[in-house]
Amino acid sequence: MFGMGMPEILLILAVALIVIGPKKLPDLAKSLGRAMGEFKRATNEFKDTMDIDSQLSEVRKTFDEMNDDVRKRFDDATASEPPELKGTTAETPDSGTPAEDASPEETAATGAATNARKTEAPSEPGPETVGSQTTDEPPAPEKRSADDA
Repeated sequence: MFGMGMPEILLILAVALIVIGPKKLPDLAKSLGRAMGEFKRATNEFKDTMDIDSQLSEVRKTFDEMNDDVRKRFDDATASEPPELKGTTAETPDSGTPAEDASPEETAATGAATNARKTEAPSEPGPETVGSQTTDEPPAPEKRSADDA
């Protein structure tokens, strides 16, 4: 232990006993033990954090490699696309925005689905518009005069 043998350790303990005194020595040893335990926990926590960081960097590296590979394949696929298909667009059913890479069959299917959604009647009555205000109340029945009856 640091080049110290048993006689050196006993000498240090004897000096500590004389200087500190027998009443305070157990409290000092207890405090020293707690401090060393706290230091050990902090060191282990730091090691764990460093291990997590190294694992995270490995995962990031893997994702970056996959991203580069996907981009390369996408660029190769768009570069080898026949000229008659370049620039064709179709409407996607989710976003309503043009989607490239859609086949004519997909274009027809998504167009039909979009048109069907537009023509469906709403399942619940929507809010009524009165002037520039929107209300959730149904319109009030018209008042009829005695002449209309």
